Amino acid sequence: MKATLRHGLTLLLTMAMLAVSVSAHAERQVLDRVVAIVDDDVILQTELDARVNTIVGRLSAQGTGLPPRQLLEERVLEQLISESLQLQMADQMGMRISDNELNETLANIARSNGLSLEQFEEQLAEEGVTYQQAREQIRNEMLSGRVQQRRVGNRVRITDREVENYLQAQAGRGPDAEEYRLAYIFIQVDDPGNEDSVEQARAKAENLRQQIIDGRDFREVAVAESDAGNALEGGDMGWRTESQLPSLVAPVVPNMEVGMPSEVLENNSGFHLVTVMDKRGGEQQTVIQQHRVRHILIRPSQAVTETQAENRIRDIYQQLQDGANFAALARELSDDPVSGSDGGNLGWVSPGQMVPAFEQAMMEADVGEIYGPVRSQFGWHILQVEERRQQDVTAENRESQARQAIYQRKFETELQNWLREIRDEAFVEFKGDYADLNPASEENNAS
Repeated sequence: MKATLRHGLTLLLTMAMLAVSVSAHAERQVLDRVVAIVDDDVILQTELDARVNTIVGRLSAQGTGLPPRQLLEERVLEQLISESLQLQMADQMGMRISDNELNETLANIARSNGLSLEQFEEQLAEEGVTYQQAREQIRNEMLSGRVQQRRVGNRVRITDREVENYLQAQAGRGPDAEEYRLAYIFIQVDDPGNEDSVEQARAKAENLRQQIIDGRDFREVAVAESDAGNALEGGDMGWRTESQLPSLVAPVVPNMEVGMPSEVLENNSGFHLVTVMDKRGGEQQTVIQQHRVRHILIRPSQAVTETQAENRIRDIYQQLQDGANFAALARELSDDPVSGSDGGNLGWVSPGQMVPAFEQAMMEADVGEIYGPVRSQFGWHILQVEERRQQDVTAENRESQARQAIYQRKFETELQNWLREIRDEAFVEFKGDYADLNPASEENNAS
């Protein structure tokens, strides 16, 4: 879990603190030392050890083989560096997660797993994670997610032609009869313009595929070798319907046997392996529940802090509870200019059209209820479901699913590119046992 020393922390101060610790506890080894400097932040040995132990516990519980400890530490350290860079961006952008929002998120996580908060805390304890550690990790993940949406989401553009082509490609396959739980390995090409670099990555991917065929666990290989963002989760991509499969693997997944790796797949970013861990039946839903909903949005910005935005939305909520006119307040105060000009009206909304936090609130709200405040990636909302209906929206639903699938595929690609960019642009210096990871260390030694 994250425990950072921010803004103005110097290595001298850190070493002084460690010196006091050594003096007071000379009989034991001091572990709380700096292992990396990342721009204005540092990563401590205790942070690294805690994250490694958490991952080892999770993978062991899944029965996934583990790579050598040193390799795992290096990969986890890179993960912590990426998280640190994103959290520093969130801090610079003034992003905050309030305690109220964090509590609501934790309650939702517990509820989605069929647990009370007390049971959720007990389960965490069994996994060696305190409730406070879980709170901070989830807070950090929420902040990172918002930074990604802000910086990466605006890179993604979807055209009507792309949607049409996607739907045409799906035509003739019939309704989705199965869902697939996938795992994924990505081998990045260091220099796409260099033929030797490309062939090196191809050979590595082919070699890993053969190891998996010979019996090595796919998830173990993902943890040890994959360059994808989900490597330390064993490459798990979760459940996907056929319409949600990334375009690169869509032609091969439906014909794959469970547990077998695909052929090595290639695109502009590198080489890929995918496996189907499980399959299950499913039916395409053509009659769905729609909600006619309106909302008021207050968006944090450079001029409006997170706390100010939350206070403002809670004040609006109280005004509505006291009898204020919803449409009038939406026109006057909402930061959504399109719906605000129409009294907050969003029209009829189908499942999947709204971001998860808003959709969950919409599903929970009673018809006519003033519901909120709710925090999404766009800001703070108050919403009101005015009506619900069952509607046959086969064509509309297919188009919405197509747009989501295209967006997700493009977002994942752009996210990997962006993470690589911010890592390349950052100042990162490894310390102590990890100093030989510094790119210039060999040159320094040679000189």
